[in-house]
Formats: sequence, C-alpha cells, structure tokens
Amino acid sequence: MMAEHETSVDHSTVHRRALKLLPVLKKAFCRRKRPVGKNWRMDETYIRAKGELKYRHRTVDKDGNTIDFLLCAHLDKTAARRHFERSIAQNGAPETVTIDKSGVNLSALEAINADRETPIRTHQSKYLNNFVEQDHPGDQATHAAHAGI
Repeated sequence: MMAEHETSVDHSTVHRRALKLLPVLKKAFCRRKRPVGKNWRMDETYIRAKGELKYRHRTVDKDGNTIDFLLCAHLDKTAARRHFERSIAQNGAPETVTIDKSGVNLSALEAINADRETPIRTHQSKYLNNFVEQDHPGDQATHAAHAGI
C-alpha cells in the first residue's frame, strides 16, 4: 500500500507503531466481547505451528463460544494453570469446568482451587468433552502418530 503511494517506510517504524497500537486495539476488542457462560469445557491437542508440534489448550463455554486458547511447547501443569488463570482473569470464574481424563488439567485446577474461597467444580469425563473434541477431528491422525498407532 505504501509502495502505491511511492512512500518508503522502514520495517522498524511499522514495528514501533504496531507496539503502540495493538494494546489499544486489544482493549477496544475486550470491551465489545460477548459474555461467556459459566460452564466451561477444556481440552488440549497437538497442532503443527511453524513446522513444530505444539500443544493447544482451548476452553469453550456451553454454547461453543471460544473463551481462550494457549499454544505451548510442553503439556504440563504450569501451562495448563497459566491458561486457566488467564481465562478466569479475562472472563470471570466459571461454576463448572469439564475436562477429559488429563491429569495435567486436573492438577492445574486443584492448584487454582487451593487459592480460592469458593472452588470451581470439576467434571472429569472423556465423553462430556465431545463438544470441544469435534473441533479438531483432523488432529486424530496426529494423536495416532504420537501414540505409535
């Protein structure tokens, strides 16, 4: 666009402007964000990002609205807790969180509940989380490859 107007702009100028503008945009978008439900479903899966396999933690509400997601290199309690804490900070605490049989998510929620007066109820079921699982059916081949199937 700048070339069409025969204007030369250095990439560092664009970067500095982006650093100033992005927080303002985030604040404006957060104000317009729709409220999410109080019953959350959380799941994690593998995805390929820049040629490397990453873990994607994703939380949706009962209606399927995405609450938050986090890409990380390792599937561990620290990453899961960081994901939950960020989701709670942006959307308020849920009443119930449904997770699969992942011990990582359960331990992260137990750590969060240890610091709270009213604990978040946790449902741990492989099949109640199908709503989130259906979002990444193509990832089943990736799961199978990692499991050695």
